[in-house]
Amino acid sequence: MTRRGRIVAWTGGVLGVLILGTAGVGAWVYQHLDGNIHGVDIGVDGKRPVNLSPGSKNILVVGSDSRAGANAKYGKGLTTMQSDTLMVLHIAANHKWATAVSFPRDSWVQIPACTRSNGSKSSVHHFKINEAFSIGGDGGSVTKAAACTIKTVEKNTGLRIDHFTSIDFQGFKGMVNALGGIEVCPKHAIHDKKAHLDMDAGCQNVQDEKALGYVRTRYSVGDGSDLGRIGRQQEFMKALAAKAQSKLTSPGELYDFLDSATKSLTTDNDLAGLKQLYDLASTVKDIPSDRLTFLTVPNYYREADVPTDHANVIWQYPQAGELFSDLAHDREIGAAGKAKFAEAAKNPMTARSVRVRVLNGTGTSGQAATAAEQLRRLGFTVIGTGNAPATDRTTLTYSGSLQPQSEVLAARLPGLKPSRSADAAAGAVTLTIGPDFTALMGS
Repeated sequence: MTRRGRIVAWTGGVLGVLILGTAGVGAWVYQHLDGNIHGVDIGVDGKRPVNLSPGSKNILVVGSDSRAGANAKYGKGLTTMQSDTLMVLHIAANHKWATAVSFPRDSWVQIPACTRSNGSKSSVHHFKINEAFSIGGDGGSVTKAAACTIKTVEKNTGLRIDHFTSIDFQGFKGMVNALGGIEVCPKHAIHDKKAHLDMDAGCQNVQDEKALGYVRTRYSVGDGSDLGRIGRQQEFMKALAAKAQSKLTSPGELYDFLDSATKSLTTDNDLAGLKQLYDLASTVKDIPSDRLTFLTVPNYYREADVPTDHANVIWQYPQAGELFSDLAHDREIGAAGKAKFAEAAKNPMTARSVRVRVLNGTGTSGQAATAAEQLRRLGFTVIGTGNAPATDRTTLTYSGSLQPQSEVLAARLPGLKPSRSADAAAGAVTLTIGPDFTALMGS
């Protein structure tokens, strides 16, 4: 129960369903637990990615940081729902491998227009990826929060999301408490007011508020980034899964664990039920541990592009694009792919290192200068502007060996595909803007 334990635990209580199927329960208990699961009808509007690998599954998993009720203490001044953890679990069509990709909640991405709880539409803009959950959930609607999060992930990855599942803070605490706590071994003492956590260094058993604080703590550990927290959360869930497995012979503790897990679980309607979750879990339970890959989307600190931004990360291209393409086409990442991404992370190609020539193809004067300023704000190095023949759409061209640089720019303009051209400027990529450029920029 190492990697396998983590993967089923992170799918929002599927581990508990596996245990349920193994241990066996009475009809009343089954009906009770089945009734705990909250299913929602998630309608994602607009154009969605095509499913390029029928039979595979992409499941969006959210750790919901709702600030309602008992969770209110965890976000002073926050009234909306938040996504504290975000990942996509890809299960291969042949059920022989799986990959789980975590997205730092500080990922700076394009947030598409989403429907708020009051029916109004938000504007397209760039911000932290976890804002998508709060935009849709501004009135407490998990349905709209899920829809906006799915739309945002699909827009920025090109992956078609098949299922959604989330588990909230209180359910997480209940799962830990039902197992009598989980042992953690911090190397240094932790004092984090935001996470309501005071811990001494060394191994200790944590539950209730302390367990929740441990997986939420960020600013008082390591470099204070979300990347370190992702690692701690994965290790904690590994331990949670292993301890749950050990409780098969303890019906009381097992029932409390399952009751807490299912009460806090929200899924799309197609996944809402013990049988559906069990069927899903059955597709991964026999996957060898060396073919379960866990990684964080390749990224670097946005400060490298925008010196004033000390808080966010940018996905690293072309590596992130390669990762998403592999998953979309159901190609296994594996240890070799993970190692390749890790090596590339040592020397990322930043936006600042990409030289761009901007040409105006809109027919309206001044548009190239405006676009150039927008690109500079994203960190790109604009070497010049000019005019081009009128065009009805924005194009991105490159010459020679500049394809990687063109992909870095294209990643900031979702939907734009770079192409090789002999007319492209030497030593720079050429962006010819059309009437659709404003929509591509999300502004």
